[in-house]
Amino acid sequence: MLAGMLLLHGCGTGAPKPSANYSGVSAQDALSKAQGWATHAEHQPDQALRADAWMNCAMLAHDAMTAAQVNAELAAAALATRCSRAYLEAIMQNTDLNLHAGHMLLNGRYVDVQFRSLPDSLGEHVHMELANRINMQVLDGTRYQQQGFGVTMVAAAPPCTHRPVCSLYPPEGIFRPATVWLEAAPDPSHAGEQPVLVVQNPLAQPLHSVGNISYQVAEDVSAPYEQLLERSKLRRLGWWGLIGGQAVGRRAGLFLLDDYDPNKTPVIMIHGLGSSPLIWAPLSNAIMGDAELHRRYQIWHVVYQSNAALLIERARVQSYLDATWKILDPAGTAPARHGVVLVGHSMGGVIARLLCAQSTPALWSAAFTVPFGSLHGSADDLATLKSVFEFQPYAGVDELVFMASPQHGSPVAGDWFGRLAQDLAWHHIPEMEKLQRISQENPGAVQASLITGTYRISHLSSVTSLMPDEPVSMVDETLMPAVGVRYHNIAGSLAGEHPPSDGYVPLASALLPGAASSLIIDADHHGVPRDPKAIAAVLQILRKHDIPVAVSHP
Repeated sequence: MLAGMLLLHGCGTGAPKPSANYSGVSAQDALSKAQGWATHAEHQPDQALRADAWMNCAMLAHDAMTAAQVNAELAAAALATRCSRAYLEAIMQNTDLNLHAGHMLLNGRYVDVQFRSLPDSLGEHVHMELANRINMQVLDGTRYQQQGFGVTMVAAAPPCTHRPVCSLYPPEGIFRPATVWLEAAPDPSHAGEQPVLVVQNPLAQPLHSVGNISYQVAEDVSAPYEQLLERSKLRRLGWWGLIGGQAVGRRAGLFLLDDYDPNKTPVIMIHGLGSSPLIWAPLSNAIMGDAELHRRYQIWHVVYQSNAALLIERARVQSYLDATWKILDPAGTAPARHGVVLVGHSMGGVIARLLCAQSTPALWSAAFTVPFGSLHGSADDLATLKSVFEFQPYAGVDELVFMASPQHGSPVAGDWFGRLAQDLAWHHIPEMEKLQRISQENPGAVQASLITGTYRISHLSSVTSLMPDEPVSMVDETLMPAVGVRYHNIAGSLAGEHPPSDGYVPLASALLPGAASSLIIDADHHGVPRDPKAIAAVLQILRKHDIPVAVSHP
């Protein structure tokens, strides 16, 4: 702990002078008294009195953090952290800790709770849990934390409902990192002054100043994410969404892992067929755990019901992006609008490619025999049809990462499992119902291959879209990212697979020509996004993301 605390002295002349603490003694004496209170607390059998002793220790040690000698400063900071933690453990032993800013009665003693730079998403009341008590099971024990001053905790709150941005927070709740400590009232000589319990956002305020000395604040960014993942129901909803379950459809949209920052670049992650954002847990954790990348990027997760044809899924995801920007940046002026990175796994990578592509007349002709203007139907049906088959590269995206993505289809879509999924997946697709109505109102307008046989309209689904010989897919495979959009391939190749594949997607289908980089790893289809080599590659791509690329002109 001592080695993990960064001290930054002010620019005044000479060494900092010992300050007076709340007992009116020097910093050195305060440290000695704090140590005495710690010894007293350790031998105090009464829980309430023990908590009081730890509080006195924490406040005295905090005052001692202005000592002139570096070793004394570090010892005081370490003791202040230790005593603050012991105080919190004591008062949380038999009850939950729920805080609001202002005067509160804790353990029979009034304290002044101060929220410092906590994110707006938490609201006015927060539930606190000690970060080191959170089991990191979902994240496979991977915890990104920084040693320093204060006690790392998770501040949690139910999602809000009173602002448009509330729809962009996960319904499981809001979980954010917090660092907590005790300090004496600014002027305890004044009647009514209470001890101060600080709850600080370590990401927004990474330093804590005492006198003219600043200390690095401890932080744990993984514990809040772990709590969100533990409460998520998306793992089973993803599969049920593929075969027609409606719950994931009600969850569909785009969700923020952090509070929106107009100056941070979004990394938008799109899951695959029958999957969910839980597939991104290790990668998201790694990005948030890298201090430099977390300062530059904000992570957004897309949730969609993966039961519809590929072009419909592209249109759905675009609608989620449009709705998100309408809430966050209605004027369209935020720096976050530019340099967006899309990361897609499996079918999500194909959707990412199509989001950055331009539709062509050939795509329309693969499905229809007449121009769009010749079709009859309701305005709503025709608008949906147009959004599915006519599109532009999505503005602001300039980098793509494809992970195990079947850019040229997958033969698995045609095997027995794929055929079973086809039969289950086509149910409850509103967009297909609209296409059916248009087909019925315009005899002969839809290509015969989509009306009869394996690909009849009623059975078009996400699975049939991944069959290499599906008529529309044969065209959308040719739609490449727009000029200026860099893309990267990360693919799996398992030993013993002939031809090479990750068990689902052939290597030849996962390697899109023209990529800025390609990485092949020994991993199966679902393991690619979780593989350490794949994660390291994505982090490297993000580090280089803002580096200008030389463009040669003919």
